[in-house]
Amino acid sequence: MKSERVSFLNARDIRLAARLDLPSRHTPKAFVLFAHCFTCSKEFKAAVNIGKTLARAGFGVLRFDFTGLGESEGEFSDTNLTSNIDDVMSAVQFLETHYAAPQILIGHSFGGIAMLKAAHAVPSSVAVVTIATPSDPKHVLAHFGDSRARIESEGSAEVQVLGHRVRIKRQFIDDVVVADVQADLRDLGKALLILHAPGDEVISIDHAAQLFAHARHPKSFVTLDSADHLLSDRADAAYAGAVIATWASRYLAPSSHQGAAAEIDAEKSPVHATESTAPVARFL
Repeated sequence: MKSERVSFLNARDIRLAARLDLPSRHTPKAFVLFAHCFTCSKEFKAAVNIGKTLARAGFGVLRFDFTGLGESEGEFSDTNLTSNIDDVMSAVQFLETHYAAPQILIGHSFGGIAMLKAAHAVPSSVAVVTIATPSDPKHVLAHFGDSRARIESEGSAEVQVLGHRVRIKRQFIDDVVVADVQADLRDLGKALLILHAPGDEVISIDHAAQLFAHARHPKSFVTLDSADHLLSDRADAAYAGAVIATWASRYLAPSSHQGAAAEIDAEKSPVHATESTAPVARFL
């Protein structure tokens, strides 16, 4: 595979940094858009390893930094769920203009919420994948602890989230409390794959059950076994990527997905060679 640095402007003319992971020897069978977890970045381990796995399986993967995070410009304190969705749509437009419209949308944790809500506005997408995603956007407020009261009374405060210290403004809370993901799930109109670990210490697997219950078919669930919330173990992220590659190929045009399973099996990693297809066969 090969990885290229790219960038694009969002709706507010803020430049967002991105990485495009591509197969090394042929045109991608389809393009994937990846949204990282809350306060994370495109260079986070899960994003990098899943992107690499999908690229080796023949997909083109665009992973980008949301406004104010990673290498992207802008102030994180000015962002919220709505701005994240706008950033997703700007990334979609970039792919449409310069490569091909994304057919697969992937979101990790809070990024999964953004993808579920943006999917309706991406007609090219045929499938959505959530990884360790909460069933209610308000779950993110639990990270704010005692700081939430100060944010609401004083207008902003610094909070510690997954090892990152960031400033949150009241407008973030006001935006997230009115978001309705259940309605988005009922009207998704696309295939849905939910990946979650039973031992997730940040977002309980009960959230995956709620997502699955409110979604309509076609929907699938695959457990990530002993993985942690951030998929910090490379093998867990590679496994997730291999599952996504096999599952997503089912929903692509025949000319796009032929040979997908063979390419995954050809990988040297035993994760790809022995584990990638079995869980999908059980849950589809």
